[in-house]
Amino acid sequence: MHGSNASGPGQRLRSEIADAGTTPLIGVHDMYSATIAAGHYNGMFVSGFGFAASYYGLPDIGFIAWPDMVAFVERLRGAFPEHHLLVDIDDGYVDPEVACHVVRRLERIGASGVILEDQKRPRRCGHADGKQVLPLEEYLAKLELVLAERTDLLVVARTDATEEEDILRRARALAETDADVVLVDGVRSEEWIRRIRKEVGDKPLLFNQIAGGKSPRLSLTELTDLGVDVAIYSTPCLFASHRAIDQALTELKSDDGRLPATAGEVRPVGVRESTELLEQNIARSRGRVDVTV
Repeated sequence: MHGSNASGPGQRLRSEIADAGTTPLIGVHDMYSATIAAGHYNGMFVSGFGFAASYYGLPDIGFIAWPDMVAFVERLRGAFPEHHLLVDIDDGYVDPEVACHVVRRLERIGASGVILEDQKRPRRCGHADGKQVLPLEEYLAKLELVLAERTDLLVVARTDATEEEDILRRARALAETDADVVLVDGVRSEEWIRRIRKEVGDKPLLFNQIAGGKSPRLSLTELTDLGVDVAIYSTPCLFASHRAIDQALTELKSDDGRLPATAGEVRPVGVRESTELLEQNIARSRGRVDVTV
C-alpha cells in the first residue's frame, strides 16, 4: 500500500471490509439524512445521484462540480468524525489532473475512500441505459494516477461496461491494479455476481443497490454468501424523503393547511425532536457521542 496510514480513515474502512460479512454503506444526500443515517449505521456512501438531486435538483448525468462535492464531504467529516465516508467522484470530473487534485483534497479532509468510474461523457447513473465507457487503457491510466496520489485513501475501481465479454475483461483488469475494491455497476443477476466474483479473485468486491435499478434486491446475508465484501445503498434516504414529503404535503393540502396532530404518533417529529437530533452533531464533533453501529 502506497504510504498507508495504519490508523487513518482509509485503513479503518479496509479493516472493516476485510472482516467477515458484507459491509453496508448507506447513501446520504444532505446533512439531515446523514444525521439520521448515523444513528443506524457506522458507514455512509456520499452518492452522486443523491447529491445531484439534493444540491442542484438535477439528474445524475454529470452536473456535479467538484468543489461542491468536496465542501459537502468536509461538512460530513466535521459532524461525523468516526463514520466511514466513501465518496462517489464519478469519472474524476473528466480530467486526470482534476481527479488527482480532488483525491488530495478529500484525503486531507479525512474521507475514507472514493469510487472512480470508467464512464465517458455524457455520463449516466450506473443503472440507467445509454452508458458509454472509456477505452480501458485510458481509464487505467487515470486510475493509476489516482492510486499513486493517495496515501491512506481507499480506492474503488468501477466499471460501467454493459457488454458481457467487456464486463469480464474489465473486471479482471481492475482486479490486477492496486485499487482496493472492484465495482461492476448495474449487475443484473446473482449468477453474474458469481461470475464477477470469480474473475476478480481475492480482490474485495462491491455491490451497488438502488431501488428501481437493474440489480436484484439482496440481503446482506445473501450478498455475503455470494462473496460480496461491500454493499452501497445509494438512495434509500433520498427516495424515502421523496415519498414522505409528497405524502405530508398531500395531506396538508387535503386538510386545508391544518398541521397534523402528533400526540398519537409512536415517534413524532416536531421542533423538539428535530433540534435534539441535530444537537447530536455538535456533541459528536466534540467527541461526546458514541457512534451507533
